[in-house]
Amino acid sequence: MSSPQLCFRSFVEALKQDNDLIEINTPINPNLEAAAITRLVCENDQKAPLFNNLLGAKDGFFRILGAPASLRSSPSERYGRLARHLGLPPTASMRNILDKMLEADQLPPIPPTVVPTGPCKQNSLEGDQIDLTQLPAPMIHKSDGGAYIQTFGMHIVQSPCGKWTNWSIARAMVHDKNHLTGLVIQPQHLWQIHQMWKKEGRDVPWALAFGVPPAAIMASSMPIPDGVSEAEYVGAMVGQPIELVKCDTNDIYVPATSEIVLEGTLSITETGDEGPFGEMHGYIFPGDTHLCPKYRVDKITYRDNAILPMSSCGKLTDETHTMIGSLAAAEIRKLCQKASLPVLDAFAPFISQVTWVALRIDTPKLRSMQTTPKQFAKDVGDLIFNHKAGYTIHRIVLVGEDIDVYDDREVMWAFSTRCRPGTDEVFFDDVRAFPLIPYNGHGGESRSPVRGGKVVSDALLAVEYSEGRDWEAADFKESFPEDVKRDVLGKWETMGFEKLDI
Repeated sequence: MSSPQLCFRSFVEALKQDNDLIEINTPINPNLEAAAITRLVCENDQKAPLFNNLLGAKDGFFRILGAPASLRSSPSERYGRLARHLGLPPTASMRNILDKMLEADQLPPIPPTVVPTGPCKQNSLEGDQIDLTQLPAPMIHKSDGGAYIQTFGMHIVQSPCGKWTNWSIARAMVHDKNHLTGLVIQPQHLWQIHQMWKKEGRDVPWALAFGVPPAAIMASSMPIPDGVSEAEYVGAMVGQPIELVKCDTNDIYVPATSEIVLEGTLSITETGDEGPFGEMHGYIFPGDTHLCPKYRVDKITYRDNAILPMSSCGKLTDETHTMIGSLAAAEIRKLCQKASLPVLDAFAPFISQVTWVALRIDTPKLRSMQTTPKQFAKDVGDLIFNHKAGYTIHRIVLVGEDIDVYDDREVMWAFSTRCRPGTDEVFFDDVRAFPLIPYNGHGGESRSPVRGGKVVSDALLAVEYSEGRDWEAADFKESFPEDVKRDVLGKWETMGFEKLDI
């Protein structure tokens, strides 16, 4: 069997071996019930549910895996599901995971290998056999505009010249028997390639692959530069070529081990109602429907006993937070370091619904720059908010070396006590905004949903720009001598307390 990072079916087996999977064999309704179970899993960091017996599934097509990249309850394996996406041990830290994602940028690309066939070709439906409305596509939230079959699959499109193949995640719902509708918005790469084909006057050849190699779905969530083909990036990341097979109805190539593949076209002219949908920020606005492009499905191929991965997204914590926010922060860290800004770490705190990124600043290097707080904040904001990596992020929080940016409590402590509202902030009103955040898309007519509303909040105290830190933290780590701490830790459990993960 392939490694978990290279094959979704192997990934599911790895979760089982990790005791991080619950197989549910009793009948489950894909209309809200599967998503409700998954949502409760996400909100409580429980084991991933595998629904083996969906009402309406015919001939094993299909099962659903919920919460494929959500968190675990174990402090030592909190990010274990994400780690399994990349072939890392389940004890890997978030820093380890993001370093693994970024290292491919420094490695030579490894092009994919084309193979004649693969598991994704074991079964097929075409013509009148296709009826998306009869599949057990999940209804995620009761006020959604339809069944969102696409929450964790990978769209695959290619530029008309054939030089750029893009893999990406963007939501899509069942529209009718053989069409989906879904978001195709700026500055997504999916939108950029859609515009290229529009200029050519032709619909976009397209495929949507579900249950792709986990390393591939991670890369498709990352804001890598325009023109970079994710297949080569993933190859570099895992150290070997990704195996692809050609679609039967167009010239798109998909991962050979995919669980399910929809083949067809993305229209440049036809649109249909899309939404509402309960998105990553935790809100649904009933009746909030927009016209979006239609995807026409011409053929479906799938593995035996296929599994559809599903994200029941909303409030903390699910795939939209662990992947979209985390990977944006990783790209922001790389961007800042390439620009010679003194950034040691970057992370999107979950507590901010991943609308913030905290930057851990190397303050000795900052002092050597002899800059001012306002100028430094402006330099940081100008760089990040004018780059694709900063598109979904609306607040940058600058913190010192003493703050662990991967710990929400640490970031909130620094932000709440070191950043004076207004005085220690620089606002950016002429940069691209993320319209899915409610204060943008639903903030009233007085504000633009697509411009502005971003800020750099400086949680570095003035002394960190001049002389260096002049305080101690009132906590266990800094307020007690080493011998006292050793003595307390040595008898902690014998006193009756639970074991500490420190």
